Amino acid sequence: MDVNQVLEGTLSSDAAIRHRAEQQLSQAAEVDFSSYITALAQELANEQARADVRTAAGIALKNAFSAREYSRLQEVQQKWLQQVDLNVKRSVKELALATLSSNHIRAGQSAAQVVASIAAIEIPKDHWPDLMSALVNNVGEGSTHLKQASLATIGFICESEDPELRDSLTQHSNAILTAVVQGARKEEPNSDVRHAAIVALGDSLEFVRTNFDNEGERNYIMQVICEATQAEDARVQQGAYGCLNRIMALYYDKMSFYMEKALFGLTIMGMKSEEEDVAKLAIEFWCTVCEEEISIEDDNVQAQTDSTEMRTYFSFARLAAQEVVPVLLNLLTKQDEDAGDDEYNVSRAAYQCLQLYAQAVGSVIIPPVLTFIENNLRSEDWHNRDAAVSAFGAIMEGPEDKMLDPLVKQALPVLIGMMDDKVVQVKDSAAYALGRICESVSEAIDPNEHLPVLIQCLFTGLSDNPKMASSCCWALMNLADRFAGEPGCMENPLSKYFQDSVTHLLQVTERHDADNQLRTAAYEVLNTFVMNSAGDGFPIVAKLSDVILQRLEGTIPMQSQIVSVEDRMTLEEMQTSLTSVLLAIIQRLESEIKPQADRSMHILLQLLQTAPASSTVPDIIFSTVGALATSLEGDFAKYMDSFVPFLYNALGNQEEPGLCAMAIGLVSDITRALGEKAQPYCDAFMNHLLNNLRSTILSNQFKPAILQCFGDIAQAIGGHFETYLSVVAQVLQQASTVSASPDGSYEMLDYVGSLREGISDAWGGIILAMKAGHKTQLVQPFVESIFQLLSIVSQDQNRSEALLRSAMGVIGDLADSFPNGEYAQFFRVDWITSMIRETRSNRDFQPRTINTARWAREQVKRQISVA
Repeated sequence: MDVNQVLEGTLSSDAAIRHRAEQQLSQAAEVDFSSYITALAQELANEQARADVRTAAGIALKNAFSAREYSRLQEVQQKWLQQVDLNVKRSVKELALATLSSNHIRAGQSAAQVVASIAAIEIPKDHWPDLMSALVNNVGEGSTHLKQASLATIGFICESEDPELRDSLTQHSNAILTAVVQGARKEEPNSDVRHAAIVALGDSLEFVRTNFDNEGERNYIMQVICEATQAEDARVQQGAYGCLNRIMALYYDKMSFYMEKALFGLTIMGMKSEEEDVAKLAIEFWCTVCEEEISIEDDNVQAQTDSTEMRTYFSFARLAAQEVVPVLLNLLTKQDEDAGDDEYNVSRAAYQCLQLYAQAVGSVIIPPVLTFIENNLRSEDWHNRDAAVSAFGAIMEGPEDKMLDPLVKQALPVLIGMMDDKVVQVKDSAAYALGRICESVSEAIDPNEHLPVLIQCLFTGLSDNPKMASSCCWALMNLADRFAGEPGCMENPLSKYFQDSVTHLLQVTERHDADNQLRTAAYEVLNTFVMNSAGDGFPIVAKLSDVILQRLEGTIPMQSQIVSVEDRMTLEEMQTSLTSVLLAIIQRLESEIKPQADRSMHILLQLLQTAPASSTVPDIIFSTVGALATSLEGDFAKYMDSFVPFLYNALGNQEEPGLCAMAIGLVSDITRALGEKAQPYCDAFMNHLLNNLRSTILSNQFKPAILQCFGDIAQAIGGHFETYLSVVAQVLQQASTVSASPDGSYEMLDYVGSLREGISDAWGGIILAMKAGHKTQLVQPFVESIFQLLSIVSQDQNRSEALLRSAMGVIGDLADSFPNGEYAQFFRVDWITSMIRETRSNRDFQPRTINTARWAREQVKRQISVA
């Protein structure tokens, strides 16, 4: 294989040539991995080769040692560790390190990624002990290019998410810090090197805690970073403010001295910078301050309850409010009228910060904001009017309700009037501010005085301009949530406006000038109004179902009229929106949907039949079918033979994990709805679910849902689950052995907790099924392993409320299923009593959790007393 030629092929604009070259690389890696990586390393280091070819070699080499999927990552890392000769490893590493000094910057950056990917494998195992010292030497004595690439290497290593590597890096903190601080100093003449150093410093801050605990070292680090905020190069300034953000998040308790001496002034000056990216990062510094102080206050409230140690709290945001808030308010006037909805600019950064500031300091923020509003609300310049309206909306969460209530009552007529402003940006901000009021201070809205005109102005805004659609939509949805009334109520404040609202929204969706954004927003509002309608709105909802079904039916022939990708996207958005409304109607009407069930199911099946392979529409269809099954219960059985082929296909479609996950949830919904009528389909369900459990394609996150599904199937078909019991019990016993170390990643701890909850739910369903089928003796061989699981749960420091509730159910069901005290010795152990007591007495838990624990306690008492 001519490596140079093949790598050139991967850069070709011709897809066929590019694909063929990528296939050749894959085959070469499979045939002789050592020769493959050696050839790539040599090409990367080849100063005579084209820069883009060297970069391609570096990318291919990096990909040989790294992967996004955890299972694939483990596979490629093991290949390096076990299949590659020591001499080959040494050669590849030397070539990569040598390339760091290349005059071709892109080749040096590619080499940095290669070194970092190998370091991720070797540093945790101490296989490359001299790497960090080599990189430090490069930064101290190397050429400009070598310094830059070596600092980039350190940055890449430090930004890794690998928990083993992150643990190992703390041992190298001195070397890391020496290199990055040396490169970041103001004495460094090359701005590219200084930029690379400040970026690497930001990435390394988490690993230098020991150094940061030392006052002398901390002072020097802070000095270097503060000086970097004043660099001429804007990139260095950005990196410095990024470092300050991370330092505030990581080391808040050590920041009092630096805030007083430098950071207040530096960050306020940074917020006023003409360089937008610098200003945004300086604003984000105060976002970080507010987030930390909000978190600390929450923790300290909890600490008082738990009698644990309080966290240090300096009130930085409150102390700086008089200086920071006016700057933020001024920055709100820097809007860009051409900015897209997703564009994050200075004005939007300031708005976000003002929101957080209000949450952090409460009512302290009201006076400067009111002064700003009074000075700008009637300004001739729309930027100022818009900023005034936005500022009011930003402070709706944080200050006390008694302070906001009179202000909101006074402001509502003004904001409603601003919905008629001649500038669309101002109208949009007014709609969003009204949404904030509906969300956070809704008690200030009087149903008689404010509601009629509020609904009218928001519906007018929804029809007025597509740019306002999302804000008006959000405000209307918050309004519907606020005035929904008590669950099951026959009338609510929205009742008198419900028919007109539905009519208006249907008209908006049919407008000839309505774009996808407006149409989708209107259907979202319709969805929310349906879900929050009172009992007196049921006839209107039932009538609406006819309109929605007719519109859905009308979209089916459109599949054959599609001529472009844009056409397909428009059709899928329309079908998704309409099906979402149908879902809301079914959930609201519940069993009263029955007259429309045949037509609904017929249309949903047609949509499934005509949907192309890559369509996202089946996701919402599956949710709607699940809701229909739940509403109809056993009557849904007549649709199963027509629908189940689609469900089987989705269950077996591991290439589309989202759809597969929906299908797993739908099996639970359908089996719960059908009960024993689900039995004819359970062989296929179980085969698909077991195959998915064994899958190497689907992630571990699918497993808890599959185990819960076993429990739902068991509970549905009762004693008939005996057919699957031995296989499922073995799966549950194996799953119970999965654990996570206390200091492991949050994702792993969360997964293990979810897995244990799934196991508990499965056992709960199985125990109830066997009891219902008078076959409790079949559970006896597994009782001991069930108690082993419960013991693990009792010792789990990260157990969730849901896991404890599930465990309580298993304890109660087991005790109830063996009423003669057969297993009293298991129930007498102290940890059972302790776990029930802790769950029952936890005031933060939901009533159903506490009631389940109480019921479990009664069952255990009966079990022990009988014995």
